[in-house]
Amino acid sequence: MEESSYSNLSTSHLLGSVPAVVNEEKKASYEVPEASMQIFPPNNGSGGGAGRGYQTLEAPTEQFEQQPANNWKGVFSISSYTQYFNVDTDVIIYRLICAFYPVSGDFFSKIDANPDLYGLVWITTTLVFMLASFGNCATYLMQKHTDGTYSWSFDVGYINVAAAGIYGYAVVVPVAFYFLLQYLGSNASLIRFWCMWSYSLSIFIPTAFLLLIPVEIVRWIIILIAGTASSCFVALNLRTYIEGTNEITVMVVAAFLLQMALAIFIKVWFFA
Repeated sequence: MEESSYSNLSTSHLLGSVPAVVNEEKKASYEVPEASMQIFPPNNGSGGGAGRGYQTLEAPTEQFEQQPANNWKGVFSISSYTQYFNVDTDVIIYRLICAFYPVSGDFFSKIDANPDLYGLVWITTTLVFMLASFGNCATYLMQKHTDGTYSWSFDVGYINVAAAGIYGYAVVVPVAFYFLLQYLGSNASLIRFWCMWSYSLSIFIPTAFLLLIPVEIVRWIIILIAGTASSCFVALNLRTYIEGTNEITVMVVAAFLLQMALAIFIKVWFFA
């Protein structure tokens, strides 16, 4: 009796035990449901290619395509001007040296591959602060030389006048010549004009330092030499860049006179 009760105990959990054979009749009598494949309709979107029968999770890029950039939008985009600042120190120094040698007249051929706007930003800004600071120093030295008891004060208005005069000249004058040449039917490039005119102002930076000499006649000699060199640089390069008609000759003379007028303005206003 005890032996029969022991034989009914489950031994499948014991190590080395052999599982009992299960009859096929005792198997679960249920059927696995057949998997039904759902066929999705093809993607009939505007950008769907042939053979793309399923909807993908990618965003429909054709709905967000950028429209071609407008020319006027490019004018007001900062990224449009990054190519004109892609110059290294050696290139800038070389172009500054060319600006100090005005009789060559081949500045446009040297910048033709890569005109820059470095001068329009940094040369003009440097000249503005040089004129404002050295103009005040020159005024102090002249007044100290004539009357030692005179009470001198720094004139902040020099900065406003220098900024308006230099920035306005470097931007407006090339634009005016550009539109005049376009009207006369001559080929012109506004970027190259900005580049050439801004480098023509570089000679006035060391000139502002020399104008600290408290002798009036020496100051006039210095500014006339600097103005003549800068004017010749503008006139000769402008003449070689455009065709030699009568109207162009008048414009070359006008460019020379405008550059001389700027030199006299610098002397009279800041170093009087």
